[in-house]
Amino acid sequence: MASPSPLPTNELQAIANSACEKALGSAEKYDHTTVATWNSEIINTILQSLIEKTKQGDQGPAYKYIANSTIIQHLTSPSEASTGGRRGMHSAVGAYWNNEKDGTWSFKWEGAEAKGMDIVISITWTGL
Repeated sequence: MASPSPLPTNELQAIANSACEKALGSAEKYDHTTVATWNSEIINTILQSLIEKTKQGDQGPAYKYIANSTIIQHLTSPSEASTGGRRGMHSAVGAYWNNEKDGTWSFKWEGAEAKGMDIVISITWTGL
C-alpha cells in the first residue's frame, strides 16, 4: 500500500513550479557558477512551502521532508537536441520505510528546456 501524499499532487506540482520559477525565472541559460544558488533556492522554497502548508497548529507538520533538486546542462541548444547532442541522465531512489506513512514524488520542470537544461525535483516524506 502506498502512502498518501501530505498534499494533493497538483499542490506539490504548484510548489515545485513556483520554486523553479522563483530561482530561474530570469535565467536565460545554464550557468555553472550559479547552479548551487539555484539548487539551494529551489530546495529551500520547496521545504518552506511544504512546512507551511502542512503544519498542524503550533506542533509543525506530521512529516519530515527531504527535497532534492538536480540541474542538468544540455550539451547543445534545445533546437539541436534532436541530433543526439544532449547529455543523458537517469536517476532512481530506493528506500526501506513504512509504506503507510512514508512516500516520495518526483517532478521535471518543463520551463528549464528553453534555458538549455533539465531540472528534476524529488520530494520525500517520512511520517512522524
